[in-house]
Amino acid sequence: MAKTQPRKIDLLGNPIEYEVRHSYDATEARIDVDIHGVTVVVPESEDVRPMRLLKENAAWVVDQQRKYDTYREQVPDRTFEAGACFPFLGQDRELVIESRRKHEVDEDSIRLRKSAVEQSTVKQALENFYRSRARDYLTDRTDHYAERMGVEYEKLELRNQRTRWGSCSTSGTISLNWRLIMAPPEVVDYLVVHELAHLTEQHHGREFWQLVGEHIPDYKEKAEWLEKHSSRLIFTESDL
Repeated sequence: MAKTQPRKIDLLGNPIEYEVRHSYDATEARIDVDIHGVTVVVPESEDVRPMRLLKENAAWVVDQQRKYDTYREQVPDRTFEAGACFPFLGQDRELVIESRRKHEVDEDSIRLRKSAVEQSTVKQALENFYRSRARDYLTDRTDHYAERMGVEYEKLELRNQRTRWGSCSTSGTISLNWRLIMAPPEVVDYLVVHELAHLTEQHHGREFWQLVGEHIPDYKEKAEWLEKHSSRLIFTESDL
C-alpha cells in the first residue's frame, strides 16, 4: 500500500490534515479516521478524488477527528526502564530486567533478559519480546478461528501498521499489528475473526457482520473497546 505526504483541507471551518494511501487490496474508496489521523484509502483501479470524498463526508470526518483527539490525550507517557508498567494481553505488568536465559511473562511482570537489554536498549528488547509473543499468540488464534469458520488463509503477516490493526488481502494473506498483543484476549479474537471473515465477505455489509457475530456475538463491544482504548496500545509517541 503506497502513501503520499500529508495534505491539508478545510472542512466546515476545521483544518484537517490527511494522507492518501493507494491500496491493491481495497475494493472501494474509504476514509479511515483513528487515533493516528485521517487517511483516504484509494483502490489502485479507481480514479478517486480524495478532496471530493472528504468534502462529501465532512461532518462525519470532523466529528470523528474530534473524538480521536480526545483519545490521543490519553496516550500513556512510556518510560522504558525497570519498574515501568506495560500491558500484555490487556493486563498491566511490571517491567523487570534480570539475568536469565530468555524473556518471560507471568501474571504480574514482563521479565527481560539483561544481556539482551545491554546489547541494544530496553525499548528494543521489549519490542522484540512483544513481536515474538505476538507471532505465537496471533498464529494460534488465527488457526483456531480459521478452523471454526471453515476458511483457509494463505499466510499470517505481522505488521508494524501505523493506522490499521489488521487487514486481509485478496490473495488470502492476513496481516495483524504486533501491538495487538497488548490488547485483551477477547479484543484480539474479534480482530482475528474480523479479518478472517473477509475471506468470505469482502465488504462490511450485513452478511459480513452476521458472519462476525456468529463467532463473536458481542463484537460491537469489542470494536468499541478498540476505538476508545486504542491509546493503551501505543508503544511510543512515534507510533502516532
